[in-house]
Amino acid sequence: MDKTDLLTIGEVAHRSGFPQSALRFYEREGLLRATRTSGGQRRYERSVLRRLAFIRAARTLGVGLDEVRDGLDRLPDGRTPTKADWTRLSRSWRGRLDEQINALVALRDGLDSCIGCGCLSLKRCGLYNPGDRVAEGGAGARLLPPLLRRTPADGR
Repeated sequence: MDKTDLLTIGEVAHRSGFPQSALRFYEREGLLRATRTSGGQRRYERSVLRRLAFIRAARTLGVGLDEVRDGLDRLPDGRTPTKADWTRLSRSWRGRLDEQINALVALRDGLDSCIGCGCLSLKRCGLYNPGDRVAEGGAGARLLPPLLRRTPADGR
């Protein structure tokens, strides 16, 4: 491979929108591969930009890094994902996306009456949670759909 086809970590960060720390993390996690110069600097093939777009799209859908890694590991010899690969891999994520859509619709439709937390701070909460009985179920917004109670992804 011609050295001019390789990108520095700064160039990849700029082109992909990922911080350099995320690129190093993804490399440690086996999602990306880099070569090293004689001085130890990372160099990435241009195709890493497509892998990063794949990771970004999957993470935006709420797909965990383990699932992303599993999907990428199914590609022969670490090949860059194609449109057909994305179609095949994302098919299994459709159910999760439908669940997210349904949870957000439920949140939107109930937004003006209750946020599902059991705090009794809104007038109608007394109807949904008299005596704060929801607190017995644990911390957090117990009345929200489970998908909306999870901790948001850290952006990686």
